[in-house]
Amino acid sequence: MTTQPDDRQARLLVDQCPDAMIYADREGIIREWNEAATRIFGHGREAALGQNLDLIVPERFREAHWRGYDRAFADGRTKYEGRSMPTRSVHADGRTIYVELSFGMVHEGGSVVGVLATARDITERFRQERDERARVRALEERVAALDAGAATSSGT
Repeated sequence: MTTQPDDRQARLLVDQCPDAMIYADREGIIREWNEAATRIFGHGREAALGQNLDLIVPERFREAHWRGYDRAFADGRTKYEGRSMPTRSVHADGRTIYVELSFGMVHEGGSVVGVLATARDITERFRQERDERARVRALEERVAALDAGAATSSGT
């Protein structure tokens, strides 16, 4: 026999989830914010609740974010459903962080009432991959220069 979690258990699940869980209503107002969201984004739960999602969306991406947000509510689904996407976000101290986001539309009584996002901090992984791409690019340029030099010296 399975039992449904009670309110206390549900709160524990949300609070102890290792990934950030952020729930926003139709207007983009943050209604749920767990401990991992505090750890990743730097805003405490009480400071984040009631705030607009612009709190964590970089200014230069806000227009595109809100277009997509409105479209998802109009369609009743997000084009990212079932997938995660890496993106930039803003930490409370103003620095850029990189997060991997997953989204799900929350339906109640046949209507979309909000969106749930889970986030994982990938800043370190992003930087390591960026540095690795730069090293590979530099090596490719060196090889190309050596190949060009060899072709010139052989007279071809």
